[in-house]
Amino acid sequence: MNTRIWLVAACLATSLPAHAQLFKPVEIKDQELAQLRGKYVMPGRIISFGVVMSSTWQNAAGDRIGATTTLQVQQNVIKPQFYVSINGENGTGQAPGHGTGQVQGGAGLNGAVQGVTQSVRAAGDSNSAYNDVAINVREASQAPDLTTPQGQVLAAGSTLSGSNNAGSLSVSNSGNGLQMAIQANNNQGASLQRLADGGLLQSTTLLGGNNAVSNMTQLNVVLRDNLPSAGALNCNLDQLKGLRISGY
Repeated sequence: MNTRIWLVAACLATSLPAHAQLFKPVEIKDQELAQLRGKYVMPGRIISFGVVMSSTWQNAAGDRIGATTTLQVQQNVIKPQFYVSINGENGTGQAPGHGTGQVQGGAGLNGAVQGVTQSVRAAGDSNSAYNDVAINVREASQAPDLTTPQGQVLAAGSTLSGSNNAGSLSVSNSGNGLQMAIQANNNQGASLQRLADGGLLQSTTLLGGNNAVSNMTQLNVVLRDNLPSAGALNCNLDQLKGLRISGY
């Protein structure tokens, strides 16, 4: 077991910069190894990071309300900000009747569960609900061109809202993180998206019929694809020669 751990530490040395002359293999306890998950990215490798969050609610009459929130962070972005576009339209059909469905329980989904939480609770008929989380990671030699922000700036501690025949919508940036909530008219139901504290919540509750709801969050990451030169790798490998006297 100890031999494997030393070999792992030796391999990690090749990824360190050439100026890391003081690298020394350190034995890692089994308890610490058990907590490690996934892979790590060296500082400076991420050259662009973006978030897109959108929610839409459409009722039986064709009334629709929704919003899209975007954030893009790059090296030349002085002050990253969320931008919000609220949109919607009134349909031409007859307004839906009052929703009579009832949903019991589920309060713990809003806070007790960590990580990614997706829930759809339906007490009506002919509804559709869609929750989706997408993480797009790609490599490039340089960061993509910044697009012109669309919508209004969502400052810290502020809330933007809108309403129409479909219902009311609010987008807030507070101590609870980024939150997008829709309350449908005529007791048809509600939807909620929240990104905060390293977790994501997507929740839909349907109390009426013939509603179509969509919650989507997308994380876009661009990694620099410039690989270390052969000379840099040779310098890092030279640091491992001292391990040969130990028989590795």
